[in-house]
Amino acid sequence: MEIELLAWVMVRDGQGRVLLGRRAGTGLAEGLWNLPGGHVEPGESVAQAGARETAEEVGVFVAPEDLAVRGVQRWSVGGASGFNILLAADRWTGDPTPLENTSEVAWFDPDAPPADILPWLPAVLARVSGGALWWDEVPG
Repeated sequence: MEIELLAWVMVRDGQGRVLLGRRAGTGLAEGLWNLPGGHVEPGESVAQAGARETAEEVGVFVAPEDLAVRGVQRWSVGGASGFNILLAADRWTGDPTPLENTSEVAWFDPDAPPADILPWLPAVLARVSGGALWWDEVPG
């Protein structure tokens, strides 16, 4: 069985808010708010994948070396399994805009995320925004 590796990026502004995108056209969790991110492609580092996905989905450019690992989550769902790697970016450029697989972007206080967000994400945002590292395992 292949292990999937996913990179998710917490882009933060000067007020501590987190940039989220509303999922569209993915066939999975349609319409829910999420961090920009996705699959790590062969030959890419996790940071390179996070930077690429962030640019593709929300039009924000982050240098891979400016991404810091903030947590890891092991998951197993519907016969697939893998790891979510959470990265944080406080330095970035660009104008956040909805692009690939994203219908809308907005800034949110990590302690007050929208109600229609991926279920596992609010606890992660609160923990990481408080400075803690995150490790979790999603039951399969």
